[in-house]
Amino acid sequence: AAFADVVLLPRLRRALASINPTIPSEAIEDAIKQVTTSETPNLTEENRRIHSLITEGVSVEYRSRDGRIVGDTVWLIDFTDIDKNDWLVLNQFTVIEARHTRRPDVVCFINGLPVAVVELKNPADENATLTSAFNQLQTYKAEIPALFQTNSVMVTSDGMLERIGSLTAQEERFMPWRTIDGHDEPAASLMELDVLLRGVFQSDLFLELIRDFLVFGDQGDGPFKIVAGYHQFH
Repeated sequence: AAFADVVLLPRLRRALASINPTIPSEAIEDAIKQVTTSETPNLTEENRRIHSLITEGVSVEYRSRDGRIVGDTVWLIDFTDIDKNDWLVLNQFTVIEARHTRRPDVVCFINGLPVAVVELKNPADENATLTSAFNQLQTYKAEIPALFQTNSVMVTSDGMLERIGSLTAQEERFMPWRTIDGHDEPAASLMELDVLLRGVFQSDLFLELIRDFLVFGDQGDGPFKIVAGYHQFH
């Protein structure tokens, strides 16, 4: 399977036309091709490349009506007008790649791009631990890496407890999210999963996390730190 198979192309195409109304359709298609065509088989390198396209825009050229070649930028996400973006959460999203068929519990999309994967375990099952959820995410990365090329965060949960980490994070760097507004500790009555959902997956906060709080190592070793409020991890 190609990376394009995990991108919801109709949604991406519609969103880019809405976000970039002055860009001609052929330049939009060029931007989509740049995002969905891998430049390297290395997952973390691709993740870094596409993260740059998401946060800095995709450079395109097209011929204007007067015949000039014009350079412009296609934005994959509108970071200023949140409502222009297409938001979608899918349960049991099926991915087939290299003879592997996997169905992650929850995949979150922005403009058709998969940006978060959540692995949920049943708290009633004594074998369903946060560690088993983490191990399942590692299996997904190994067997269906295309799903993670645009990934920003990975989450494990047993329905009450939660841990959040980046693409290259080891298990000890998957940590609880400790704030909703980025400043204050949440009420003690709130479960960890509630804090994470409110503190990470609100649309404005999530876009801020993607744009401002994903930091890459100097050697291109993938996103290694997210910092927000009281929370930071590698």
